[in-house]
Amino acid sequence: MDPIVPKNFIQQQIVEDLAAGKNDKRVHTRFPPEPNGYLHIGHAKSICLNFGTAKLFGGKTNLRFDDTNPAKEETEYVDSIMDDVKWLGFDWEDRLYYASDYFDKLYDFAVELIKKGKAYIDFQSQEVISEQRGTPTRPGVESPTRQSSPAVNLQIFEDMKAGKYDEGACVLRAKIDMSSPNMHMRDPLMYRILKQPHHRTGDKWCIYPMYDYAHGQSDYWEGITHSICTLEFEVHRPLYDWFVEELKDSDYRPRQIEFSRLNITSTVMSKRKLLQLVKEGYVKDWDDPRMPTICGLRRRGYTPESIRNFADMVGITKVDGVTDVALLEFSIREDLNKKVQRVMCVTDPLKIVITNYPEGVVEEVDAVNNPEDESMGKRKVPFSKVIYIEREDFLEEPSSKFYRLAPGKEVRLRYAYFIKCNEVIKDNSGNILELLCTYDPETKGGNAPDGRKVKATLHWVADANAISCEVRLYDRLFTDQDPDGHKDKGFLEFLNPESLKILSNCFIEPFVKDATPLSNFQFERLGYFNVDPDSSLDKLVFNRTVSLKDNSKK
Repeated sequence: MDPIVPKNFIQQQIVEDLAAGKNDKRVHTRFPPEPNGYLHIGHAKSICLNFGTAKLFGGKTNLRFDDTNPAKEETEYVDSIMDDVKWLGFDWEDRLYYASDYFDKLYDFAVELIKKGKAYIDFQSQEVISEQRGTPTRPGVESPTRQSSPAVNLQIFEDMKAGKYDEGACVLRAKIDMSSPNMHMRDPLMYRILKQPHHRTGDKWCIYPMYDYAHGQSDYWEGITHSICTLEFEVHRPLYDWFVEELKDSDYRPRQIEFSRLNITSTVMSKRKLLQLVKEGYVKDWDDPRMPTICGLRRRGYTPESIRNFADMVGITKVDGVTDVALLEFSIREDLNKKVQRVMCVTDPLKIVITNYPEGVVEEVDAVNNPEDESMGKRKVPFSKVIYIEREDFLEEPSSKFYRLAPGKEVRLRYAYFIKCNEVIKDNSGNILELLCTYDPETKGGNAPDGRKVKATLHWVADANAISCEVRLYDRLFTDQDPDGHKDKGFLEFLNPESLKILSNCFIEPFVKDATPLSNFQFERLGYFNVDPDSSLDKLVFNRTVSLKDNSKK
């Protein structure tokens, strides 16, 4: 295999570890989500990084659920996370693990630390413990029970496990250093009492390990070599290493490496706030296409390739920053433009009767499926006496810069003919009902033999065989680029009231009649759309994935 040229600092550190012969020159990563919500685009970056890095070095990646807090965890979230990882194109093979797999071993290890005098029971409240930790510049205050004997601590710990204490009555803390400049080393919590059934272990446990205690040991027992996590865990690394050192029985060590998390403009990434959006009905569910969740992006029409490409474009650094959401939208345009079927759809129909076209005749015109990929060929599109165009493509009294259809003006119908508007039919209130036009039969295919030019080409759908459909126009969920960054206002104040418009009286060409949910299309001139799972045999429903170009700065 050719030498790997590192593209980021994590790859560089792995190259150095391999050159030094660490951990038998293995590369073994893991993705450790908490099953307390649905994954979002920030997790997608971590998934791509962990699985992609291991693959690059011929290594392995585990999927391990950090299920140490049963009060917030559900099997629904476990299932959704596995679906998302698979959909993104990654496979943990037979390496599916849970922190709960190690509950017995973690308990036994805690007993060892108690016997060594390196862990103790504290009966103080969380508020008092937090206060006694001090500040980065002021040493902490030792707990009154810090020097209690291992025998006493062990008996209490066993009683905690047996359910003899109420929630909040006491905790198990590691005895490290109350004067450490690193606050996480000031006798951190290892276990708390939670009398909650666990989604995997049922009622077996009423004490549960803290993340900082469980994580490093889980890595160690699984043989993880590189524990890649986001930058907020950098200050936790000494504690990670401390627990591993206490556990070690070989020269093998997992190495924690931190990178900056993904922040995106006009987006909220907090699981708590995403849950609030769902629970309070601001969105329909976790897979609402306005959500930054992976399942929401999937339903909106994003592809695994576009998200993986986005993660690659964002890159890996140790510097916090904010990525413009336009880059995410660019990634899906770039992906879909190369491979999706073009079709014509009219979302606000205006009826046109071509008065000189034969009655009852339906002909077919050739349409290009994708100009970016000639191998996709062409399709047949019905053309008839009655067609529909977009209402905005006609003005009765146009300005000099309006080149689309107007009285007496000629335009091209894409793939079909030139037409000219001769008469406008209105109702008694002055509303336009339909246009009477004529067509030039010599211009089939969209070109005039005499060489005359027109300045506008319109998309259209023929009444013959047209399919009625619903189109959902999704926009960004927030109007502010940093909805979460205002001290005087909550993020909900920046919800975009125009984030969803539903158009129910749309017409689309019959090519799509057998389209399956999540199929992607480009609606010519309108943007990229996909078939929503709400679709039925009676009515297709389309979601706008993204517009044809970024209009946000106009």
